[in-house]
Amino acid sequence: HSTERSCLLRELHRFESIAIAQEKLEVAPPSPGQLRHVFFHNALPFVGFGFLDNAIMIAAGTQIELSIGVVLGISTMAGAALGNLVSDLAGLGLAGYVEALASRLGLSIPDLTPKQADMWQTRLSAHLGKAIGVTIGCILGMFPLLFFGEEEEKLEEKN
Repeated sequence: HSTERSCLLRELHRFESIAIAQEKLEVAPPSPGQLRHVFFHNALPFVGFGFLDNAIMIAAGTQIELSIGVVLGISTMAGAALGNLVSDLAGLGLAGYVEALASRLGLSIPDLTPKQADMWQTRLSAHLGKAIGVTIGCILGMFPLLFFGEEEEKLEEKN
């Protein structure tokens, strides 16, 4: 929308003017509180991404293995690979929704200067947040495994 574009342009100009001013000043590294904010700001969406990715991959891979896999005689790993394909394609479509939900939860953007945003401490905090967030999400996304043991036993009984 035009209002969003103009708002974004104003923020970019403000960010640029701060960056120019900061070139002349020595900036203190981000505080531990700011680094925590960066960590959680990056971790939260990745919990959602990891959860959806693993849950969809497990559900799709199992169903592919039990249906198409039986007919075509593909291996369990081929079913898992096709399940991963389905999960990746779903992730492309769901990424915007996950980010929108994360922003609705009220976690604001960390208030950092451009120099602070580019410091190694901030980048490390952001990467750790993403890594830990996706790890937690993937572990939580393993919940479909609780339901698929019965279906595999039924399939083995039929054979």
